[in-house]
Amino acid sequence: MLRYCPPIIALLILSCSTDAENILAPTLDSSLASKEVVLDNVIACAASNADDEFISVFFYPRPNTTNFRYFETEDATFDKNDFDNYIPVDFPIRDVFNGFLKKFEIASVTEKWVIVAFDEGGKTHLSNPIRLKQNTRPTEYISRNVSVEATTNMPSFEWQEGSYNDTKIYFHVVSDAANNLLSGTYTFERNFQYYNLDNVVLNVTQGTPPTLKLGANYNFTLLGVSEDNWVNLFSEVPFQLE
Repeated sequence: MLRYCPPIIALLILSCSTDAENILAPTLDSSLASKEVVLDNVIACAASNADDEFISVFFYPRPNTTNFRYFETEDATFDKNDFDNYIPVDFPIRDVFNGFLKKFEIASVTEKWVIVAFDEGGKTHLSNPIRLKQNTRPTEYISRNVSVEATTNMPSFEWQEGSYNDTKIYFHVVSDAANNLLSGTYTFERNFQYYNLDNVVLNVTQGTPPTLKLGANYNFTLLGVSEDNWVNLFSEVPFQLE
């Protein structure tokens, strides 16, 4: 037998159901309630991996940052600037360059917008929205585009663009044989000399990097990043001082 549900009871049931859904499905917008937020203050980008189906969302965890979080939209058609479109998802966090950088390792078949957040100094800091392009513009992995001139302890590096022509900035790392980051720098130009900061527009190197030694093994890593923070180009080249 059907039972009559008075309108007020039905309304209460619907209200409770809606409240429960909001609790179970928070958004970036709701997670920022009552918090002091700093926009565009997390250095982050994303690349499709060369040898598997995962995507790496890299970020620079400044010293004393905590509570690293990842948010994503359902797909790329959503408004990237509306934080109510982003939901939190738990993915593994891996160390890069022995923890100097970190990355979320995510699995996704859908292109979307993502944001990285962390806490620092009592505030929540957010990255710019990152556009995943693993299907339409998979990251290109090449090394033949990089030339190294290592005749002094200040080696210089030059590189050519890859297949994509919308790269806006280049991030380059010089690391040692133990994968420790020695310098991390950004340029708009397609060249860099260790450790000359004349054309460097952003520097994440901590302290003064060491002088490179003759005969030691080093590595040069290059990321070419588009305006929407997708890595178009990824290159790695080992080198020694001559």
